[in-house]
Amino acid sequence: MLIIRNPFIINGYISPAYFCDRKAESEMLIRQITNGNNTALISTRRMGKTGLIRHCFQSKEIQKTYYTFFIDIYATKSLREFVFALSKEIIESLKSSGKKTIQTFWETMKSLQASLTFDFNGNPSFNLGLGDIQSPDATLDEIFHYLEQANKPCIVAIDEFQQITNYAEDNVEAILRTYVQHCNNAHFIFAGSQRHIMGNIFLTASRPFYQSVSMMHLESIPLEEYIKFAQKHFKEAEKNISKEAIEQIYQYFEGITWYMQKVLHTLYDMTPVHEVADVSMVEEAICQIIGSFQYTYSETLFRMPEKQKELLIAITKEGKASAITSGAFIKKYRLPSSSSVQSALKGLLEKDFVTQEAGAYQIYDRFFGLWLQRNY
Repeated sequence: MLIIRNPFIINGYISPAYFCDRKAESEMLIRQITNGNNTALISTRRMGKTGLIRHCFQSKEIQKTYYTFFIDIYATKSLREFVFALSKEIIESLKSSGKKTIQTFWETMKSLQASLTFDFNGNPSFNLGLGDIQSPDATLDEIFHYLEQANKPCIVAIDEFQQITNYAEDNVEAILRTYVQHCNNAHFIFAGSQRHIMGNIFLTASRPFYQSVSMMHLESIPLEEYIKFAQKHFKEAEKNISKEAIEQIYQYFEGITWYMQKVLHTLYDMTPVHEVADVSMVEEAICQIIGSFQYTYSETLFRMPEKQKELLIAITKEGKASAITSGAFIKKYRLPSSSSVQSALKGLLEKDFVTQEAGAYQIYDRFFGLWLQRNY
């Protein structure tokens, strides 16, 4: 039995009891999928896309009717790595469905070099490695053949989908679109955190995925819902947290789910039974979190090229920085030149130190941003 010592979950998904709100979004996503629509789910990083998808996968409507598969392709760099991630996820997910189900999948995967065995209790054992994907195109074809022939409809969620635009191969969008279009037994959730890239994939007329999905944008959970959620869990542990404390955290981090959870997780640990977490403790909790990352942040900054470092600090001080190649911005933060800023910005975007939305640039890691503001 899983013992939950802190109800403010910061990694993974546990159950609906530890999931804050998202009722309307959950209903919409479930409705889209069960009605046969593929969906693009877009939001900034750490807003809770993964949690929402996992939450919907646990719903009765989905669990009893569908096979569900979830892959995060943020770290993948090629079609081969994509195919490996999807193959591994399908095998892992089918483990609980019985020997016959996983055998059916395995028998379809003729191009895989790995072997599958079963113990006396029928539990599968396999050792699939990236090297077993010798022909990504063939294996991908086999995967979609399985999805089409599976004895239950399938839902495949692909997180950080925009990563396919960076793959070594230049035709991945067209390949995947063709397979998705002809796979009637599976529906897809394409989740992404870089809005402009996701928008280009699905809204540009010349791109393969143009107008092939329903679009969903995930925004911050309303403050009122977070107040109810946080106070409920504190109360269940015979603790309390003031409304003002939750409001302050919300304003600090613009309601972004992971940061809310992280600070509330820390406050929950800091608050003794029968005591109240108030506004004065919020700053203490944030300092504690930043302090735990201090070595990492120092090392990151030390290894960063000087011009990228200067620009990152400038963007952080600005909060949301626009027109960063303008003379006014360069003069304000004593940056070298417009061309230097453009070069440094390219590096910061590639390494995900900053994000871009609606023409404005902002540091991705908000805790790193606070550390920079307080030290530079």
